[in-house]
Amino acid sequence: MQKNNPTITRAWCVYDWANSVYSLVIISTIFPIYYSAVSKHPETGDTLVNFFGLELQSSVLFSYAVSGSFLLIVLMNPFLTAIADYSGRKKLFMQLFCYVGSISCASLFFFTRETFSISVVLFMLASIGFTGSIVFYNSYLPEIATEDQYDRLSARGFAMGYVGSVLLLLFNLAMILQPGWFGIAADNTSLAPRIAFLTTGLWWFGFAQYTFYHLPANVYQKNPQGSWVLNGVKELKKVLNQVKELRLLKRYLLAYFFFNMGVQTVMYVATIFGIEELKLPSDNLIITILIIQLVAIAGAYGFAALSARYGNIRALIVAVVIWIGICIAAYFTTTALEFYVLAAVVGSVMGGIQSLSRSTYSKLIPATTKDHASYFSFYDITEKVSIMLGTLAYGAIAQITGSMRYSILALIIFFALGLIFLSLIKGKRSLEPQGEAEAVAS
Repeated sequence: MQKNNPTITRAWCVYDWANSVYSLVIISTIFPIYYSAVSKHPETGDTLVNFFGLELQSSVLFSYAVSGSFLLIVLMNPFLTAIADYSGRKKLFMQLFCYVGSISCASLFFFTRETFSISVVLFMLASIGFTGSIVFYNSYLPEIATEDQYDRLSARGFAMGYVGSVLLLLFNLAMILQPGWFGIAADNTSLAPRIAFLTTGLWWFGFAQYTFYHLPANVYQKNPQGSWVLNGVKELKKVLNQVKELRLLKRYLLAYFFFNMGVQTVMYVATIFGIEELKLPSDNLIITILIIQLVAIAGAYGFAALSARYGNIRALIVAVVIWIGICIAAYFTTTALEFYVLAAVVGSVMGGIQSLSRSTYSKLIPATTKDHASYFSFYDITEKVSIMLGTLAYGAIAQITGSMRYSILALIIFFALGLIFLSLIKGKRSLEPQGEAEAVAS
């Protein structure tokens, strides 16, 4: 297959445009607020909920639902990616996860207090679909582009995702804040958020069709023989043995584990920090999220340019150092203005470190392999485990010390460890600045 085909690379980026709305609308903004409102008893204000007969605090159930969906993906994806690699059916697996996720998301339109338990299950299925499809999506990067285009294309995908998600969020916020514009009665406060869930699912499902139409189904023209499952397990063992021998890849995964633990924890708890520590109203927090998303577009392209000039590892080191500065600044943040400025800085490095992390890993995968989905399953597992442990550590420190500010400071340790392991990654020519790489090649 011809690499750097504009139609194929555009279709790949469009999936970021399609699915990123789930991350912003469902995970970060509208769904958590609606979930909290529905789970609160209308008369007593009690937040104890009944989940298929099990009595739990609503916040605890929400946390369990997110963690449970991550855990299922961590357990499933290594085997599914290996089967996909062996069978050449990677796009089929990506489609299945996309359809499960988008349809479950759209079905949250029926989320009311009466359908609470089944709606939480739908939320978990949507999360599984979103997370599960990403690993197959990411693994297309080294198959559709040449190595010199990884950073730029990865940044382009993230940038399109940020733009698309902001557009849909603005539409949904307009519907929630001004329901009369859309013919919704002012006292029907639940309809606009539920329509937001529906539009998110439809957006994800609809735009993904462009991606699936143009992405190649079987890049290496594989013709599997025998049991897909048994041969998939053998494929996974083969890739695992290869990973054990790849010194730089292992170091990078270790570095990524630690600095991603800090990055993702900050992203997941930023809203809570604003509410609990700074007492910011919800509209201020939504403005903050929009600032982060918009600035992240420039950040993704900026760090792609930085990596072209100074190399991937040096660019990542710069990003991690800035994240350490963010943690120190967050400890001293006390006003809304300071929080907005900090959010802008977070956005500038969030897009950069996410897009560059993906493209750097792509460069460390052996050029001769055809098992890209299996390789990216290790990247995905590293990401999910780091999120679970990072948020757990953050919560534990906040509980022990009684302040989230100490939890923020503790994240510096994760970033510092990531910095140390990044500094040990040397010797891969493709991670060097383009000028140096060309000099070595000649």
